[in-house]
Amino acid sequence: MKGWNEFEIGSVLFPFEKTEDGIKAQEKARENREYTENSSRKASVAHWRVQKPVHNHDHCINCFFCWVYCPDASILAKDETMSGVDYTHCKGCGVCVAVCPTNPKSLLMFDENESNEQALKQWPQKESK
Repeated sequence: MKGWNEFEIGSVLFPFEKTEDGIKAQEKARENREYTENSSRKASVAHWRVQKPVHNHDHCINCFFCWVYCPDASILAKDETMSGVDYTHCKGCGVCVAVCPTNPKSLLMFDENESNEQALKQWPQKESK
């Protein structure tokens, strides 16, 4: 397995292996994907996290800005709907929260040790203009 500094500048790393039956792994269910050796999926960076993003389905408009900008592909989506955060690979950078356009945001950062249920109880109300 190569280290990050062994790749050419501007390299494109494909995270999925091709399957024998010709169906791309991206089209398979998340748990059945075969990741390449160059994918961060083989090694978690979650131990870096001190805060985690929590997703509130009630405020989400499924714009997928968080999904596009997440540097770790930790935003989970299924059937054109955001379904949560992959905490195994999320490093807690907060990019998803920064790009969320809703009022209040549908993603907010909370302490790593706080349960998602407790975080949802603390969600702010919509701000008036």
